[in-house]
Amino acid sequence: MKRDSAPAMLQGETPTQYLTFTLGGEVFAMDIRTVREIIQYGPMTTVPLMPGFVRGVINLRGAVVPVIDLQARFGRPSALVSKKTCIVIFDTVRDGERVELGLLVDAVSEVIEIAASQIEPPPNFGTAVRRDFIRGMGKVADRFVILIEPDKAFDVEDMAQLCEGAPASEPV
Repeated sequence: MKRDSAPAMLQGETPTQYLTFTLGGEVFAMDIRTVREIIQYGPMTTVPLMPGFVRGVINLRGAVVPVIDLQARFGRPSALVSKKTCIVIFDTVRDGERVELGLLVDAVSEVIEIAASQIEPPPNFGTAVRRDFIRGMGKVADRFVILIEPDKAFDVEDMAQLCEGAPASEPV
């Protein structure tokens, strides 16, 4: 009889699939249903007057896709690019329209299943990420995975306000 290392689910409970990725040595995850694709890190165009967490934009089959440096968005130093660095393309909504965004992550790991009964609320302390950016802490085997709340962490309206509030350069 094969023994699964994941905690038992409640009967009839359907687990949700999450894409896991690393960021500064920590494991994060986001609901796979929001992920469109994963692409290799490549050249991007920097855009003046953007906040530090907007790394630039890429051309994805003719569409302009902003790339968010997730390390910087979480208030950490900008991510260092390595051979494993990826951009996770995902969907969000702004003013009722679908918007594609890219997340710069250290490396993509795997897709895992986590049942709702195995998700704890975000901690009140002890994490370097804003609490409202975290959906919960998923129990996977003997460790926790930080589940990102994309509607909060990547709120397009919030990020647009930060962009509008970015200091303008002085005329020369």
